[in-house]
Parts: sequence; C-alpha cells; structure tokens
Amino acid sequence: MHVIVVGCGRVGSELAGNLEADGHTVAVIDKDARAFRRLPDPFRGRSIAGLGFDRDHLETAGIREADAVAAVTSGDNSNILTARIAREHFEVPNVVARIYDPRRAVIYQRLGIATVATVTWTTDQITRRLFPEQSHVEWADPTGDLMLVERILPDAWAGRRLSDVGFSPRIRVVALVRAGQPVLVDDDTVGHDGDTLHVMVHKDAAEELDATLADASGGPS
Repeated sequence: MHVIVVGCGRVGSELAGNLEADGHTVAVIDKDARAFRRLPDPFRGRSIAGLGFDRDHLETAGIREADAVAAVTSGDNSNILTARIAREHFEVPNVVARIYDPRRAVIYQRLGIATVATVTWTTDQITRRLFPEQSHVEWADPTGDLMLVERILPDAWAGRRLSDVGFSPRIRVVALVRAGQPVLVDDDTVGHDGDTLHVMVHKDAAEELDATLADASGGPS
C-alpha cells in the first residue's frame, strides 16, 4: 500500500517509520522541513515540505495512487480539511484524522470521517489503569447505538457457558482475556474466574447485560 502521512511530529514520524517497516511505501508532508529530522534513518519514502490540504502537495506525495491518508498534524482544522479533500476529491479509500477536541470528533465520525480523538483516548487509558475493576466502553459506532464494552466476569458465572450471558440479537460476547491471553468465544466457551469479557451490545441493552451478569444464579448451567 502507498500511505500519505500529513504531519511529521512525534506521532507522524513514528507512524511513517512503522508503516515503512511493515513494507508500505510512504510519503510524509509537513509545512516545516526541519520536522523531517524526526524520521528514522534511513527513511526511503518521500518528504514534501508543504500543506496537507494543498492539492498540488498531495499530488506530489502520490495521492492518486494512495491507498490511505493519515492527517496527524497538531491542528484539528487542518486535519479535517486534509481528510475531506483526500476522501471526497481524490476518493482515497482509507482516511483518518487526528482530532484533539472530542466534541468535534463525534461530529466528524457521524459524517463518515474516521477520527482518533487524542484527549479522549488518553483520558480513557488513564481511567482504565486507575480503576481496572470498572467496566469501560472500548468502541462505539458513529451513531452510539452499538458498543463494544468490557466486563469482568462475576464469580457466580465461573464454570458456566458464556453463551448464556449473550448470544442474542442485542447482546453478544465476542471475546475474552484469560490470564493475559485473548480468546474468541463460541457456543461452548465456559467462563473462568478472572475472565475479562468483551461484549458487543446495543446501547439500550446494556442494562440487560449488567442485570444478567449480576444474577447470582448465573442462568442455566
């Protein structure tokens, strides 16, 4: 794949290096040519001093052959403008924008622009480590209706089939982490003490999920 990275700060330079190490061709755009010093040595991709929302600079970076564009500058407006031009004008299939303002991230996700909200991600990761016993939303679709949530398996459910927790149109246990190892869940998977469940659930069924887990009988054995 050919990938264009717009922004050569700490995130952009590391991303470009990782992509090239994975075998992709990479072009990096930054308005400050001195930023390219952050790129790994050697870096075999293209380095273009310019603006990511300038169509001529994108052309130089190979936008017409690009499979993906990542806009990761320090400016939300620049990143969104770059992402929209890449997707709407050049029809690049995979586009993502780094966004600092979580409120903007929600708006742009609803418009179909994939975003990474730096502040939201950072605070979520800190909260997870401060309160590991609490449940967390790991992912939500742009409408907010379908969520991937994390739940700690209650002791009452140890030794019981996880299909009893959720294999329904509204709740589905999709995976778990056991002793540090991820496991995909099927009809016959049995819960163990200390399992961390990853559950796809519709928002209006989240309370049903928690009520099922809290049921001391654990459902059928």
